[in-house]
Amino acid sequence: MNEKQDLISLNEQFDDTDSNSVTEAIFLEPGVYYPKNRPLHSQKSRTRPTKQTKRFVFKNGDFNIDKGNTNHQGFFSRWFVTMVEARWRWTLVHFFLAFTGDWLFFGFIYWVIALAHGDLIEDHLPPNQNQSNWTPCVENIYGFTSTFLFSVEVHTTVAYGKRAITLECPQTITAMCFQCMVCSIFQAFMVGILFAKLTRPKGRTQTILFSRQAVVTLRDGKLCMIFRVGDMRKSRILNIKASVFVLKLGDDYDENYEQTEMQVELDGCETTFFLWPVSVIHVIDEKSPLYSISAADLLVGKFEILAVFEGVIESTGQQVQARTSYTECDILWGHRFIQMVKPDTKSNMYDVDFSKLCETERIDTPLCSASEYKSMLSLFDLNTYTT
Repeated sequence: MNEKQDLISLNEQFDDTDSNSVTEAIFLEPGVYYPKNRPLHSQKSRTRPTKQTKRFVFKNGDFNIDKGNTNHQGFFSRWFVTMVEARWRWTLVHFFLAFTGDWLFFGFIYWVIALAHGDLIEDHLPPNQNQSNWTPCVENIYGFTSTFLFSVEVHTTVAYGKRAITLECPQTITAMCFQCMVCSIFQAFMVGILFAKLTRPKGRTQTILFSRQAVVTLRDGKLCMIFRVGDMRKSRILNIKASVFVLKLGDDYDENYEQTEMQVELDGCETTFFLWPVSVIHVIDEKSPLYSISAADLLVGKFEILAVFEGVIESTGQQVQARTSYTECDILWGHRFIQMVKPDTKSNMYDVDFSKLCETERIDTPLCSASEYKSMLSLFDLNTYTT
């Protein structure tokens, strides 16, 4: 009874006037679907056209999520994380401002101490100290420029030269000890930030490339969604793992979002050996959230597929994670990826052309959903058996 209902609904969908069956319509009229950024057909989407283009994860892997004012970390923790995640130019500018501010601040303190002690009076300057028998807090201090240079010498410990502290002023000794402690903390933070920026895995993820589009095509008689991942560096990534999640959106954008994991497999390599670009394959079967989605449904679909690629860097042993997303506008129905690896007879090596990572070619593919396609196969087998 269910098969007859499916047959009637599919006959209405294809609107065949001939005597041919629905299975013949599907098998004899394959096609290619090109997605386009077009508004949804519902009236609700027309009132909110800007909601369609927003992603939860951008193509470069950054999250498009605002968690609000939920950061309860301390000032130095937030500052450290901000410096690690900032661009190099802003980090170097911050380093320059931090060190210069430290030198100016303690140089001003030394200048105030010298001014209060009377070291900057004309008769107490270094050329007249022998005649007046004056002992300053810091030797060879003429003004703020001298105290600034003394502050730099205390910080960098490049030896004092002519400017050296004396036992005349205990407050100068206290200020110098306090500057040494502050400078040690500053240098510890700066070295930690530089080490974290140089060794963080995020820079390594920039060489892991995803295909711009995902394709839906037949593979071993089943509809599959496929995208490709490649690593451009010579240093390998071990223990690779691919995870894919689909984020379904309801009819109302104010509803909660449903996140479902999709079962995927890697085609072209083992999980411990990432030799060349691999294809991440999701078989659209009964357990797939895309089981009832056809090529026409992509026109009015509202979902986003999140792809996560993880592994271990061979040279450093650090974990690396690369991310991207595919919306309904990034899926090509009726395409397949072209071959990237070919032997080079001149150099006697295998050539991997990364310029073809996103290139696809047309291939005849049923436009119906995987559920409808399976029903048509069962009906076709039933008709063959009865005849």
